[in-house]
Amino acid sequence: MIRNTERKIIKIQSAVMKQLIRLTLILWMANAIAPASAQVRDTASRKPDSTQIVRADSTKPLIAQQPAIHPYFRITDSLLRSNKYLQAKQPAQAMQESVRRTESRDAFFYILLLMLFMLGIFKLAYARYFHNLVRVFFNSSLRQSQLTDQLLQARLPSLLFNIFFACVAGYYLYQLLLYYKVLSVPDGILMIPICILAVLAIYLVKYLVLQFAGWLSGYRQQAQTYTFIVFLINKIIALALLPLVIIMSFSQPALVQVTVLVSFAVIGILLLMRFFRSYGLLHTSIKVSRFHFFLYIIGIELLPLMLIYKAAMLIIAKNA
Repeated sequence: MIRNTERKIIKIQSAVMKQLIRLTLILWMANAIAPASAQVRDTASRKPDSTQIVRADSTKPLIAQQPAIHPYFRITDSLLRSNKYLQAKQPAQAMQESVRRTESRDAFFYILLLMLFMLGIFKLAYARYFHNLVRVFFNSSLRQSQLTDQLLQARLPSLLFNIFFACVAGYYLYQLLLYYKVLSVPDGILMIPICILAVLAIYLVKYLVLQFAGWLSGYRQQAQTYTFIVFLINKIIALALLPLVIIMSFSQPALVQVTVLVSFAVIGILLLMRFFRSYGLLHTSIKVSRFHFFLYIIGIELLPLMLIYKAAMLIIAKNA
């Protein structure tokens, strides 16, 4: 038992001695290596600092060779100064701006739609009167006395078609004022009912004058015949002008100019037809020459219209 204990103690002592010997050897080797490594030259710590070297600027010669202002800006500046329309050397001026005025033609559309609706209703309600009206117009001799009597007796259809003529003629007159730049669309839209009422007033006065002249002179039948011819031609003028005023309302100026010339030609031809047809019916009963009848047309019909037109132009120019 004692021997076993001694053996264990000897083993422990030998193991401790081995560890001490190993530790001593390691410390000795470390002490031997440290001085040798301290004497090695540290090349990394002694490299020269390349960032501190000031290099020559290679861009200076290039900058010195270039002009101070690019040629493009020199050319632009010279062009601006030499242009007399730009006047770059003159002081700046503020532009005078005005409010943009739009020309809405929506009212024209609704007025024309109303006139087309009127024509459709009148033609549908008085189809026989409308058919006889066209037949009598194309009968140059007016020998169809039965048709003429039917037209004379139809007072209400005649009145309605006369109102339709006043609407078309008044609107046509308004379009002429626009075409000749007497009015503008935004300012003169209220002139449409005024023109219509003016045409109504003119032909109402004319009708009353003719009836009074026939009663005063004793030629009541002849005055009634002449009145019938006048208003017959007026109704045909309304039918002829309706498609023309539609073109005048929404077309380009070049087409409007052609349409105005066509309308003048149509009205002139119809007025000549009225003159010759009236004279053909009245010269036998009244015994009047063509010259005197022509003077009557100028003095009683054309001259008052020209005076009314001149007065209207003066009033419009004064209120503009």
